[in-house]
Amino acid sequence: DAGSSVEEMEFNWDEYLEDTGATAAPHGSFKHVDTSLQNGFAPGMKLEVAVKSDQNTYWVATIITTCGQLLLLRYDGYGEDRKADFWCDIMTADLHPIGWCEQNKKILKVPEGIKDKIPDQEEFLQRELKGACSAPANLLEGLHRGKNPLDLIAPGSRLELQNVRDSLEAWIVNVVENVGGRLKLRYEGLEDSDKFDQWIFYLDPFLHQVGWAAQHGYSLQPPLAIRSLKSEADWQEILKKVKEEEEESSVPTDLFKDKPVIGVHSFSEGMKLEAVDPMAPFVISPATVLKVYNEKYFMIEIDDLRPERTTSHSYICHVSSAGIFPVQWSLKNGLHLSPPPGYPGQDFDWADYLKQCGAEAAPQSCFPSITSDHGFKENMKLEAVNPVDPEEVCIATVTKLKDSYLWLQLEGSKKPVPDCIVSVESMNIFPVGWCETNGYQLRPPRKAIVNKQKKIAVVQPEKQVLSSRTVHDGLKNQELNSSDSVVINGKYCCPKIYFNHRCFSGPYLNKGRIAELPQSVGPGNCVLVLKEVLTLLINAAYKPSRVLRELQLDEEAAWHGHGETLKAKYKGKSYRATVEVVRTADRVADFCRKTCIKLECCPNLFGPQMVLDKCSENCSVLTKTKYTHYYGKRKNKRIGRPPGGHSNLEVAMKKPNKRRKRRKHFFVHKKKRSSTSVDNTPAGSPQGSGGEEEDDQDESELSHSLAQDRDKRKRKLRTFSFSDDENKPPSPKDIKMEVAEKLQLDSNPLEWSVADVVRFLKSTDCAPLARIFLDQEIDGQALLLLTLPTVQECMDLKLGPAIKLCHHIERVKLAFYQQFAN
Repeated sequence: DAGSSVEEMEFNWDEYLEDTGATAAPHGSFKHVDTSLQNGFAPGMKLEVAVKSDQNTYWVATIITTCGQLLLLRYDGYGEDRKADFWCDIMTADLHPIGWCEQNKKILKVPEGIKDKIPDQEEFLQRELKGACSAPANLLEGLHRGKNPLDLIAPGSRLELQNVRDSLEAWIVNVVENVGGRLKLRYEGLEDSDKFDQWIFYLDPFLHQVGWAAQHGYSLQPPLAIRSLKSEADWQEILKKVKEEEEESSVPTDLFKDKPVIGVHSFSEGMKLEAVDPMAPFVISPATVLKVYNEKYFMIEIDDLRPERTTSHSYICHVSSAGIFPVQWSLKNGLHLSPPPGYPGQDFDWADYLKQCGAEAAPQSCFPSITSDHGFKENMKLEAVNPVDPEEVCIATVTKLKDSYLWLQLEGSKKPVPDCIVSVESMNIFPVGWCETNGYQLRPPRKAIVNKQKKIAVVQPEKQVLSSRTVHDGLKNQELNSSDSVVINGKYCCPKIYFNHRCFSGPYLNKGRIAELPQSVGPGNCVLVLKEVLTLLINAAYKPSRVLRELQLDEEAAWHGHGETLKAKYKGKSYRATVEVVRTADRVADFCRKTCIKLECCPNLFGPQMVLDKCSENCSVLTKTKYTHYYGKRKNKRIGRPPGGHSNLEVAMKKPNKRRKRRKHFFVHKKKRSSTSVDNTPAGSPQGSGGEEEDDQDESELSHSLAQDRDKRKRKLRTFSFSDDENKPPSPKDIKMEVAEKLQLDSNPLEWSVADVVRFLKSTDCAPLARIFLDQEIDGQALLLLTLPTVQECMDLKLGPAIKLCHHIERVKLAFYQQFAN
């Protein structure tokens, strides 16, 4: 109905988590999703790459790290020295697998920088390439170049699927749809019928590339459920046709290299155990090993004692199959074991039952060890497949946890289902945002949490920005209209976004805070990653509300993307604005660059490219420029927001001069409040007016003393309750004295090894903590990224020692900015 469709439109994971007070299950808990995002290249792989100084020669390089279609490479011979590491785009760089030069009569020649380290090239290459793993040739050349391997399982591809209900025979299946590695499969020969379609994740142990059955001695036979639909001759004709078209519909073999390996089991026929039926995973029931096929596979049947039963619930398992437990597992974990249908009485007792059946219990040694470090907790949210209707992916809440099993409550399914019992390693559960990333419809809760109207100070007049409902409606219509264009998997997957804190941070962003941000965010859903990036930038501003105002969506601007509501808290007030965020990966780099220009900082401050040593924009020149000089240049000419946006604001919100003066006086009085500075701007006050320009200038003149001021406050361990008297601006004399007390470093902390960090800590009053840094292998780069919450959480320290430690880390950071950053 119309009402529910509005609720579906309104659903938003961020709002939902905020309103329910729940947390999302950690992304790292979904190993199968992590595997699906890998690009086929792994650190340590080697390839042959053109030498930059001489394009006619090549040399062997090792992959250090990967980011989407970018590879960070190091020429062999540099060892641990990372100064000459360089990034390459798979699509444009001259990259080849090991052995390509020899085959194509090309020259392998040592680069100039390491010539003196390699006297004998032949001997060096023999040593380096012995047992080395080459980058896959199919991902470096031809049609597959630069593609995510997962995209190679395109609709129309063929695979073999084992029949897990009644036999081990396999049959050909066609890929109908590929949603982030979750495949909709249709049996070969049933082109017009979707009645027997199945949804299976591509890493499922029972799914294989074409030719697997023949190689492993299994016959190719259609399952019993569909065998009667065609004659034997028809099935044979279909098989013949498949073999003729094998080349064009095959999937690369190395795509399945990360599939779980099936181990050897030790079950015997007749053994009893407890099991969850995968077709109805709602209860735990007694079960029997009905048949052992070989050392890898056996069949289990859910016990049913009714004499009149017509169907049996049997399915094939292997040693690592989910949902099989030793006898008494339910009792030990305080769970209900559902007695077999036809069992006399309700109080089931395993000892009596085993005696009655004349059977033995499967010993504990038959069952796999338990995964305990999975990261799931009660009440966490995730996305999960509805076992009753696998087409549906629903919002799920963890209601109970036992060993490595979750009890999930599904919300929003078409028909209500009981709590499902799911393994933590199940390939039918996904992290929050997975459906949106892959362009698939997530079933929202029946009573969707709609965007509540909150009484808050807004950044802009109402006319200036589309309301959140308009944005949502427009966006959903756009999604509905363009749903058929979602073809390439990963189209909505954003690469890593790096914060390059050495770049010029401009007038709005606090350089010290940018340095404390994580090195990167992502990869993941474009909207979610970019929203997180913008939120971090807003919180790293001198005035979060001002940055939010710069980013807000202009009514006149052309609508190209996705409207997201971002928030800023400032001086006890909440601000909101709708910001446009791009939805597809191909527009991320341009979006980051344009946002940087809006914020008047270096275009490389954040984006998919990591700036290693020197910024391509040569922004270090700006970094050395006095802020006041920079502002001086801006006074005559307004930079940043389009003139249209400002004129609208000014016309809509004219205020008397008197009020502006009072605000200016307030700024001057509280000049040294904190490193975030102060914004007491009334709701919707005009932007770009003279009063604010002067306020900004007051703030800019302070910027150079704020960093020093921060260190002093940390040393005194002040609480952040500021009074007017306490915060008088420091006199130049005070500042000079303070500079003299600063830490002087002999070397750049970015280049410190773990031993250097430990040595530094031992020279402070935090010497007992040095051992933790040694154990955690924290070098100089990691040290500069540490913050108080990280130190408390990861090192398990009480607040006092954590603050002391962070004080010394802040001293190193400050010395780094003063001595080495420029």
